[in-house]
Amino acid sequence: MANLNIQHKKENTFDAIVIGSGMSGGWAAKELTEKGLKTLVLERGKSVEHIKDYPTTNLNPWEFEHRGNINEDIRKENPVISRCYAFREDAQHFFVKDTEHPYIQDKPFDWIRGYQTGGKSLLWARQVQRWSDFDFEGPARDGFAVDWPIRYKDLAPWYSHVEKFVGVSGNLDGLPNLPDGEFLPAMELTAVEKYFKTHVGENYPGRDIVIGRCAHITGNEEYYAKQGRAICQHRALCQRGCPFGGYFSSNSSTLPWAMNTGNLTLQNNAVVHSIIYDEQKGRATGVLVIDALTLETTEYYADIIFLNASALNSNLVLLNSKSSRFPDGLGNDNGLLGKFVAFHNYRAGISGEYEGLAEYTTEGKRPNGGYIPRFRNVEKQETGFLRGYAAGFSGSRSIITDHSDIGENLENSLLTPKFGTWRVGSHMMGETIPKEESRVSLDPNQKDAWGMPQLKVSIDYDQNDEAMITDYLEQMTEMFESAGFKNIRTRDDKRAPGLDIHEMGGARMGHDPKTSILNKWNQVHACPNVYVTDGACMTSTSTQNPSLTYMAMAARSVDHAIRESKS
Repeated sequence: MANLNIQHKKENTFDAIVIGSGMSGGWAAKELTEKGLKTLVLERGKSVEHIKDYPTTNLNPWEFEHRGNINEDIRKENPVISRCYAFREDAQHFFVKDTEHPYIQDKPFDWIRGYQTGGKSLLWARQVQRWSDFDFEGPARDGFAVDWPIRYKDLAPWYSHVEKFVGVSGNLDGLPNLPDGEFLPAMELTAVEKYFKTHVGENYPGRDIVIGRCAHITGNEEYYAKQGRAICQHRALCQRGCPFGGYFSSNSSTLPWAMNTGNLTLQNNAVVHSIIYDEQKGRATGVLVIDALTLETTEYYADIIFLNASALNSNLVLLNSKSSRFPDGLGNDNGLLGKFVAFHNYRAGISGEYEGLAEYTTEGKRPNGGYIPRFRNVEKQETGFLRGYAAGFSGSRSIITDHSDIGENLENSLLTPKFGTWRVGSHMMGETIPKEESRVSLDPNQKDAWGMPQLKVSIDYDQNDEAMITDYLEQMTEMFESAGFKNIRTRDDKRAPGLDIHEMGGARMGHDPKTSILNKWNQVHACPNVYVTDGACMTSTSTQNPSLTYMAMAARSVDHAIRESKS
């Protein structure tokens, strides 16, 4: 029996384990396997192979039973996920259903999840902006949260490393608050977006409008062909999974690359119960896994563990990793694990119309839009609220088709559509302040189908968020009116936190083990062979879309882990 146990442990021992196969987990896997480490990636969801498992990717609108809409029964059964913009008939199979994975909302929180190979990297909006030192220095300047233990210079080479592999379309804009990157040819602003960019630049110093930096291949085709990826086809059907690999996902890029090294083992339906801590060795030695289909438990072992289960799930795993040394969760000596969670405020928006530029129109589809970098409280505190907001901006012409006639006249009307006025719109992306009362915890009584404690979420807006919404609507209204836009409408949709899908924190980075969970290398202070490089690690949220920063942190941390293991 002893020999059987030894053989079993040997078969289940790897150089490294990565928990989660999404955006950051895929990058950890790529970097570890490239460095020669035999790596196990644990994914709690089903297997999704690139191209093979994109069932709707080439369907025409009329081939969907409900023309793309979610039927009412599914909507009623899934009130949370149904509020997500991408939860439609063509992509519903990539989302977690409410009834299958319950959680407890102390306060309303829409937790959007995708449990499959690649996670939400199949569904993301693909916007990738670098942080600047204005972002990393925010907490130190205003005293809310704790100081980031890193600055832009620490991540800059890793941003470049990731961008070159991912493929990022964008312009070199030369903005100090939005550092430039390694860009492929940029997509183009529409005529009305260019007009607004010029108007704002001439009338509002310090405010800029740029084309979004997005993870789409728009050039250097030979390089990306080595990954099996092709140039973006501008289909704007990204949420279905791209058969061309035109946008970045773990499925089309990092995971196949890792698999080709011969060093990757990918296991699906593997629900991670906890990280195993050896009190004699003073380090983590492995991971306890529940088979999602059979409920059998298995232990896997490794010297290096990367936790990339997505922000809230990574908090759950750490909180559930209890031992005599860590009775309140792995690394939770200070009691701060699960606290200081924050998100992005997407509640506010504005729309309008422009009657000029009638000689121009839009053609085709563009899987991208304009972007307004943060311009509030950048170099100094200048408003009654802390931090600031970025914003999306887009403009296009509507098509007016006359369906009133019959026969040849109807045919001519359909073939010769008329264009309406330009429609413009913007949505807010506000930074929220991490607060101790914004937290997640384990419910002591309610379990899920795998016997795991359900996560209790208590996160809400505050007065700073409300003041920021007011300012965004005031500033954007003034800018719209100044540009001559008409029929301006503002909105505050009062959405719950979470629908931004940018939850961050709970296991934040910091200098001091008394006030943070992770150090500057994303290591758990009290258990340094465990690295957390997804959204859970974030000390603050800034205003930029966070995925590029997660990927850069994952690559940087793997480099550190390899150097540590050699020394």
